[in-house]
Amino acid sequence: MQDTAKYLIHAKLSADGVIERSDVVGAVFGQTEGLLGDEMDLRDLQDSSKVGRIDVSVETEGGQSFGDVTIASSLDKVETAILAASLETISRVGPCQARIEVTNIEDVRAAKRRIVVQRAKELLANSFEETVLTSDELHEEVRESVRAGEMNQYEGLPAGPNVEDGDAIVVVEGRADVARLLEFGVKNAVAVEGTNVPDAVAELTEERTTTAFLDGDRGGQLILRELGQVGDVDFVAFAPEGRSVEELPRGELLAALREKTPYEVYERARQAGDPDSAREVATGGSSGETAETAPVVDGEAPPLRDDGRSAPANRSPDSGGGAESDGRPGDEAAASTADRSSAAIAQPSLVDQVEDADTTDSPDESAEASATLRDHVREVVGENAGTVRLLDDDWEPLTEAPATDAYETVDGAESAHALVLDGELDQRTLDAAADRDLQHAVARTTGEFVKQPATPHVRPVDGFLT
Repeated sequence: MQDTAKYLIHAKLSADGVIERSDVVGAVFGQTEGLLGDEMDLRDLQDSSKVGRIDVSVETEGGQSFGDVTIASSLDKVETAILAASLETISRVGPCQARIEVTNIEDVRAAKRRIVVQRAKELLANSFEETVLTSDELHEEVRESVRAGEMNQYEGLPAGPNVEDGDAIVVVEGRADVARLLEFGVKNAVAVEGTNVPDAVAELTEERTTTAFLDGDRGGQLILRELGQVGDVDFVAFAPEGRSVEELPRGELLAALREKTPYEVYERARQAGDPDSAREVATGGSSGETAETAPVVDGEAPPLRDDGRSAPANRSPDSGGGAESDGRPGDEAAASTADRSSAAIAQPSLVDQVEDADTTDSPDESAEASATLRDHVREVVGENAGTVRLLDDDWEPLTEAPATDAYETVDGAESAHALVLDGELDQRTLDAAADRDLQHAVARTTGEFVKQPATPHVRPVDGFLT
């Protein structure tokens, strides 16, 4: 009622004794009944929504009561004033002597008018500012409209215009990344729109030379691992750590594509237990070369297989990734590209550490680790049957829980090295183990895996019980 009322009657109440809210409401109705005639009867006025509910607040102190009474009214000024005056005729509330004094009749519409005037002033000051675009801003708006027009879709995914027919593609994370590549002349990019790689992109990678160009964060690494499991990746490149593809300037973006790393080299380094080093090499951080600014010819960016032409049958390792430069002769470009690819593959920080990974431990240490894991397997399927146990790098127990809680246990682990499960290892738990970089998983049985990551290495418990 108060939202539609025109007036609010405010009154003060005092009583020589202890009273409650119900006593006040009863006194108002009882002592004004018949006082103003049938047309001004308070109950009838409430039934017709001309008067709102009676709001009362009462406090008691020292054997006396004090409070406020508020009544909303949609009557006209005269009738509201008469109704307010009638409240002052009340002389008793409950068993106590009482006094009611009307202090104010508030015009609700006046308050609303003040709000309207104030808001109108704000709108007048802020909403009618005329903006004048500079010539540079006009040019930028036109360029943006052209770029938006170039954005296509491939199977419902944001993509450049040459994804459909080109022989090479660049897989990125989102629509903004595709737009950024289009801005710099790369027209064969397609976005996966999240960590769940669509089937359409996975199938496309099987047919085209594929470069994965992802953000320099954990999300980018997870997308690459998913893409490597469901598709066929040839090259990988990352934005600098903590940055995304969409915010890279022209020189850094094209340099990152030009210095891409073969996927096999990146994956071998990651499996060797150094994913941060592998990502650093994929960004060109350990290649020993300074990223050059991309050459520009006639104001255009070097095309990245964005013209849909077929690549030569005996292409160099780098040319298949989708980048080529029009700023120098073909032989020199091919030679320089081959040198860069050879240098990236021959980096000691990548290849040597992978080859040394399996020979670091002595035969005695390997045998000891195998014996320790065997002991854990026998405990989990023996005296601690029906459990799941996580182990650290030293083969010491981290946590143990019921086998039915295997996924929650693995997903909640901050770091672990191995998993021993007296139960079925399903796809969900295996994916959680892969995300936590577990290296070993021993289970009584395994479910049907749609995709199985390179790590953890899955083995049955039977091999440890013989």
